[in-house]
Amino acid sequence: MKLTYDPKRNIAYLSLRSSEGVEIETISVSDAVNVDLAPAGSVCGIELLDANAQLAGTGEAHLVLELAGRRVEVPLPELA
Repeated sequence: MKLTYDPKRNIAYLSLRSSEGVEIETISVSDAVNVDLAPAGSVCGIELLDANAQLAGTGEAHLVLELAGRRVEVPLPELA
């Protein structure tokens, strides 16, 4: 899993699995969220448009990642 952020376009992408060599279908969930699906229907990635507004914290917000019993919390920046 990998989370990337493009500050010029203000887009974050959460890649859940490699989509290399796979034909991806992108489904628009809302004006700010797109989901990339593999042919079998599994989720390859999630794109967040206007990412700073969606990921910005207020107070003590954290991005929480849990994988194989391990929990990592990353503080989110507050919007100015």
